[in-house]
Amino acid sequence: MKKTATRSARPRAAEKAPALDAPREAGDGVAAVERALSIVAALESSDRPMPLAELSTRTGFYKSTILRLLGSLIPTGYVMRLPDGNYDLGPAAFRLGVAFNRKNAIGHHVMPALQELVDRGTESASFHVRQDADNRLCLFRVNSRHATLDRVEAGCSYALVRGAAGHIILAYDGCVGARYDAIRTHGFDVSLGERDSSCAAVAAPVFGPRDMLAGVISLSGPRERFGKLEIAEMKRVLGPVAKALSLNLGGAWPAFRR
Repeated sequence: MKKTATRSARPRAAEKAPALDAPREAGDGVAAVERALSIVAALESSDRPMPLAELSTRTGFYKSTILRLLGSLIPTGYVMRLPDGNYDLGPAAFRLGVAFNRKNAIGHHVMPALQELVDRGTESASFHVRQDADNRLCLFRVNSRHATLDRVEAGCSYALVRGAAGHIILAYDGCVGARYDAIRTHGFDVSLGERDSSCAAVAAPVFGPRDMLAGVISLSGPRERFGKLEIAEMKRVLGPVAKALSLNLGGAWPAFRR
């Protein structure tokens, strides 16, 4: 009787389990980046360095989470720990700001326009863009020659729903209502004491390629200098500058009704 050869049973290599947690890990990575950026944003929004406890309050994160993220932010230079134990933005944040100014060509057109307005005796001139769903960012600012000024600074964020510049951004984002209809019809907006009870502003849109809103020029200052005649004069000076800037940026100027 012929013997049937039998093969020795070799253990099969263990199969890899499906990477069920891969999406979770990717999601965790994104969440960690968002938390780290929240820490940087909290430091950026403050006028002074922050202790760990205040960072925790501002961000809503546990101190242990912040310390873990600082373990990456400090060596890369985005955050620095001061000798007194407080935290502030690091030199990498400064480098990013310098790089933005160097690479952002819009500034080469906007700054001369703002300077022209101030040279013509207007209030302080600034250029605003949307920052996120709720805020606008002042990208550029030229202070007027008046002795008293309002407090608007380049690099600072302001609420979209308070101030003429914010309402113009909202108007061209499709917001409805009488105020936004008037902005799209006349090309101006005026705010009196919205953001600050002692301040006022007149603003006009600036358009870029494909007739998209590129930003907003705002003339702002103490409210007592914004009477009817002063506002009319600001509009007279601001309109042509906003139009010229739009054309320089590759946009078209709508046929507003004045």
